[in-house]
Amino acid sequence: MASIGSAPVYMRPGVPSGSGTARDSELDRVRGLARVLDRYFVDPLMGLVIPGVGDVIGSLLGMYVVVIAARRKVSPVIIARMLMNLTADAVIGIVPLVGDIFDIGFKAHLRNVDLLESRMSHGGRATAKDWAVVVGAALAFIAAMVLIVYGVIRLFRAVF
Repeated sequence: MASIGSAPVYMRPGVPSGSGTARDSELDRVRGLARVLDRYFVDPLMGLVIPGVGDVIGSLLGMYVVVIAARRKVSPVIIARMLMNLTADAVIGIVPLVGDIFDIGFKAHLRNVDLLESRMSHGGRATAKDWAVVVGAALAFIAAMVLIVYGVIRLFRAVF
């Protein structure tokens, strides 16, 4: 970390001098991990072979991208989107077979790498679409909680 003024600023790892290219080794590692998990179907296969546990392991491996995004001071809204992608991947992936088919198509890890790369090119700031996705997810969560409470109340009234 280096400081400019009073706010700490992330400095990406140094590039060997004279290499002729400015490669970002962290981003290369993140891309490689996402490629192995999603393109080579390691994530869905883990979920198929070890139901539930494989999906949790895949999500924990996917947290590496989120950690890199946080270290690079990416907007919390982008990090929330990344976490929502991992959550969807894990929660739907837990359903035997259907979840594994979903994992093959959804590719949460590649989505998160795309989010990181595209937002880093804009200084890590969130777009209107990012805000819309997060607000929409929050509203969906609130609606689900209201429906659950309503269902529990109806159940108690029917039983008692």
